[in-house]
Amino acid sequence: MKKERVILGQNCIYSTDCEETGLNNNVLVCGGSGSGKTMSVAEPRFLETKYSNLIATVAKRRLVGKYVPLFKKRKYKVLDLNLANPRESTCAYDPMKYIESNSDITFLAKSIVKADPQKEKSTADPYWDQAAVSLLSAEIAYTRMTDKDATFADVLELHDMLSIEDGYGTVSTSLDALFDDVDEKCFAVSCWKSFKSLPIRTAGCVFGTLNTTIDTIFTPELREMIANKPSIDFEEFAKNKTALFVTTSAVNPSLHFYVNMFYAQAFKQLFEYAEGCPDGVLPIPVHMLCDDFACGGRVLNFPEYISIFREKGISVTLLLQSESQLEQMYGEDNATTIINNCDTYIFLGGMDLLTARNISVRLNCPLDEVLYMPIGDEIIFRRGHRPIQTTRYDVRRDKQYQDVSRGRIS
Repeated sequence: MKKERVILGQNCIYSTDCEETGLNNNVLVCGGSGSGKTMSVAEPRFLETKYSNLIATVAKRRLVGKYVPLFKKRKYKVLDLNLANPRESTCAYDPMKYIESNSDITFLAKSIVKADPQKEKSTADPYWDQAAVSLLSAEIAYTRMTDKDATFADVLELHDMLSIEDGYGTVSTSLDALFDDVDEKCFAVSCWKSFKSLPIRTAGCVFGTLNTTIDTIFTPELREMIANKPSIDFEEFAKNKTALFVTTSAVNPSLHFYVNMFYAQAFKQLFEYAEGCPDGVLPIPVHMLCDDFACGGRVLNFPEYISIFREKGISVTLLLQSESQLEQMYGEDNATTIINNCDTYIFLGGMDLLTARNISVRLNCPLDEVLYMPIGDEIIFRRGHRPIQTTRYDVRRDKQYQDVSRGRIS
């Protein structure tokens, strides 16, 4: 299969052939707001994507309209998951469509319960989250068991029907009769019993917290999209030449939780599909470009996944404002794991002291040289190579970019 180029900076263009370079294709980009992450890294990536599949999360809707014609010209199937305006989306992300086992149900429930980044900073007993996972798992399992074609919107409708009362010292709910009518040995009932065994006050708090999480993530517009739009099939995505644009909103932080749920399930589905391929690698490499990666919720199991992406034909470009942002979201150890598994690191400047100190150590230079680096300069670190101090790639001088910007797709 033909390999693509990756443009990292002015006069810094490399192959994405891992066998040739000996490196993975994970790229970490760190730069403050307005430092040029989109124009100097993201847009060149779009221009160079010709053979691999792409999943790109963007907050600037103009990028979708700008690059869709290019990808269509290159014979890509283009999917538009517009979370900022779900009614305009051409597809949906329905978490129910990727469930094949009880462990998948638990993974999905945990992804939702853990979507709020505040959970990682909380000192509350993890028992509360485990109880919420049991409750949501019961609802997902019951809905799937009673309707094989159910969407997650159906799960949410079931949850909306739930109310809790004190049944003389035990938990009594409005859904008891439904669960009483199914096999008591099934997974749904097992999870339901775990929730029902809680003290009434604890059950009420768990229920209330889960309500808040669900209401935050699943807006009425997203519920409508899930129920009515065709859901993304990750196996079909991996088999065919496809570009998927995911549009989020810079002014609606709740969408970040949904996007990070999407990431978690996309990584899991693609990894599991690759496992089933004859050589254990995706038939078409998949690259994910994640804008504002650490602004929303924590992607479940991401530090573990990124360490094994290369062997499955998966890679990521993570756009961050600072290393502090990543550490705040994932914790110090996991943030270090993520950084260490990106064989390419681009620093575009910024005022974050933690990031600047780490860059000064890597570069073996005084801290003030990093903090006061001229605007437009950048530093590129590639594993096994000396650091490169250069300027950002000026995409405006790129002939492809000029043609795309003027609507002249050749």
